[in-house]
Amino acid sequence: MSPISILHRHRVAALLGAALIISPIVASFAESPNDVRNAVGTTQTPVAGVTAPNGSFAPIVAADKPAVVTVTTVMKGQPDVMSDASPLDGGGSPFDDYFRQFFGDQGMPGPKAPPQQSQRAEALGSGFIVGADGTIVTNNHVIDGASSIKVTLDDGTELPAKLVGRDAKNDLAVIKIKADKPLPTVKWGDSDKLMPGDQVLAFGNPFGIGTTVTSGIVSARGRDLHSGPFDDFIQIDAPINHGNSGGPLVDVSGNVVGINTAIYSPNGGSVGVGFAIPSDQAQKVVAKLMKGGEIEYGYLGVQIQPVTQDVASAIGLDHPGGALVSSVTEGSPAAAAGIQTGDLITGFAGQEIKDPKDLSRAVADVSPGKKETLDVWRNGKAMQLSVDVGRNGDDAQTASVSGDSGAPGNGQGARLPAIGLGLMDITPDIRQQMNLPDNQRGAVVAAVNPDKAAAASGVQPGDIIIAVNQMPVKSARQATQAIAQAGKSGRKSVLLLVERGDAQI
Repeated sequence: MSPISILHRHRVAALLGAALIISPIVASFAESPNDVRNAVGTTQTPVAGVTAPNGSFAPIVAADKPAVVTVTTVMKGQPDVMSDASPLDGGGSPFDDYFRQFFGDQGMPGPKAPPQQSQRAEALGSGFIVGADGTIVTNNHVIDGASSIKVTLDDGTELPAKLVGRDAKNDLAVIKIKADKPLPTVKWGDSDKLMPGDQVLAFGNPFGIGTTVTSGIVSARGRDLHSGPFDDFIQIDAPINHGNSGGPLVDVSGNVVGINTAIYSPNGGSVGVGFAIPSDQAQKVVAKLMKGGEIEYGYLGVQIQPVTQDVASAIGLDHPGGALVSSVTEGSPAAAAGIQTGDLITGFAGQEIKDPKDLSRAVADVSPGKKETLDVWRNGKAMQLSVDVGRNGDDAQTASVSGDSGAPGNGQGARLPAIGLGLMDITPDIRQQMNLPDNQRGAVVAAVNPDKAAAASGVQPGDIIIAVNQMPVKSARQATQAIAQAGKSGRKSVLLLVERGDAQI
């Protein structure tokens, strides 16, 4: 569902248009339209459309379809842009033969300007009207980079649109048109009530053939595609294709529960694996965008990672949960509030934090400059800290989730056969070889037994252990004693704070 201007680099994207391609290995989609990736994998057969309880979805379609619009954007083309990358551009699309079979050249969508004469590219997407005054919601990637935006209503009326506000992190945008009469609208629904197996309908304009509705079910909730800090997608099996981006996903009551945003596709077309932004997430963002401009996100300045059962056991908790702080950015709001590496954040602004994503979203939703309370578990005790939430710039992340978790080898110095690692002090020679600062303290991992727990946890030779069970250690001996004490106390695991390069895990 990405703008057509990118398709000169990835021809397979012409099959998707407004549908982003998801990599089957890393499940990520491009952060910008110029970075869409081809997908590979095994073709899946989409699930057949489900049937409404009363035998037909016609009443829902009749009520919602008038509020679904087509969004067409124009981008200034670069010299290497292929104008035949989209059916809208009138040539070169993998679907050209299909269209000609049924419509002939006369019915082919889009202008017929020769490629060499075209200096612009058109992108196709969808949207839905949420305000009778002409306020429309769509995806940010549908309008990103547009020099002009046009909206086509369900009755065929074409109107120019202006951009009201956009948010790249959530991939949402609000545009507005002026009409001579109140426009039909759709209502927001409650996506939190959706469960796998619930029936849904997806609206949009695939391939520019006109507003279309497909049916399916919710396949899964809470999908994280690693596309941004707020990933919480609804996975659906209702077919969505090129042009569906920004269209509404509605429940059996006809209320919007999601915004169709991306698909996984090994072959360029729909295979029944689509993703929608939940309405509960989108509605909050849209409300802010309707006020104009871009959204300012709150910022803490911490690196965080998930709490596994082993980590919970190591710090004295009976169950996993919360966000473990692996590092604190110097000079950040978190540092000023007294947050320390090794702290477990269990609550923020009165909201329970169950995992790192909860913290990222909660902090992002707070206006910069606001004072909030953090619930922290430190050294076996619960405590509260007050933090002045900062402003998240383009180069700052609200509360960045670390992709690694680890524990520390088997070599010279202190030996720990139970977990399979060997530690060494930071001697002058080691400090010079590893280019460590003069104030660096801790225990260097000299070797790791591949058959022991440390290796399984991701510890690597060259790691530096700087804390054990949230207590700082300055030498191999201190680290050895702390780990041994954890074993004597009956704990089944030990929490190691490891420094690796410029990161702490």
